[in-house]
Amino acid sequence: MVRIALFQARTGIDPARNASDLVEAIEGAQQGGAAMLFTPEMSGLLDRDRQRAARHIVEESANPVLAAAREAATKYGIWVAIGSLAVAGRGERWANRSFVINASGDIAARYDKMHMFDVELADGESWRESNAYAPGDKVVTVETPVGRLGLTVCYDIRFPALFEALGRAECDVIAIPAAFTRPTGLDHWHVMQRARAIEASAFVVAAAQAGDHEDGRSTFGHSLVVDPWGKVLLDMGTEAKGIAFAEIDPARIADVRRQVPSLANRRKIIN
Repeated sequence: MVRIALFQARTGIDPARNASDLVEAIEGAQQGGAAMLFTPEMSGLLDRDRQRAARHIVEESANPVLAAAREAATKYGIWVAIGSLAVAGRGERWANRSFVINASGDIAARYDKMHMFDVELADGESWRESNAYAPGDKVVTVETPVGRLGLTVCYDIRFPALFEALGRAECDVIAIPAAFTRPTGLDHWHVMQRARAIEASAFVVAAAQAGDHEDGRSTFGHSLVVDPWGKVLLDMGTEAKGIAFAEIDPARIADVRRQVPSLANRRKIIN
């Protein structure tokens, strides 16, 4: 069994305060016996005012939240999967980038969110992530204390091809950090997380933003851990901010894949 921790955050517009919350979560995860901590999308800054946010978005080498997380990972000897941070990209647009940090503080993997959240919701919410962020183009997996970890971010969950690629890579765990809206979360969050776990015969770990944020948005919460059979092992609810723990049993993956060998039975579809 491997013990993990999830940080359900209410990230705001001040990176320094967000970094402090993140370091506190890393310490709490280590004290609770976790081998690895998972955090939500946009753990360093959540600000829909892009002009105000711009002054805080720098190259990853200068990002104070990333630096604080790496220092804390080293201090407490724990792996940290940062759901994502907004960092300067190669061109004019930014990157929504996940980081996996090992217990020595080194960056073991990076993943840039592939699918941009460009939507018009029925309640009037409008999002155009692609105006500010450039999409990534690489599938990323990395060996960690929880096994082979596949990286995704939030809206990626709606695109099965990415998860098929992670399934082919035989990921043991897939991270789906998020800042999910409440309207979409209410109807889609749990069913999609469970479906992705079942499809990949893998654990899904989905650390999420929760509650009413400084920039005016509201996020759904319900950070989840789902086992390969689709059973919800942890649900942190709508409003709670803080860390919670779950146990991942690697033997459960092999057991499910033996019972329902969908990965082995997959056939190439030709149009």
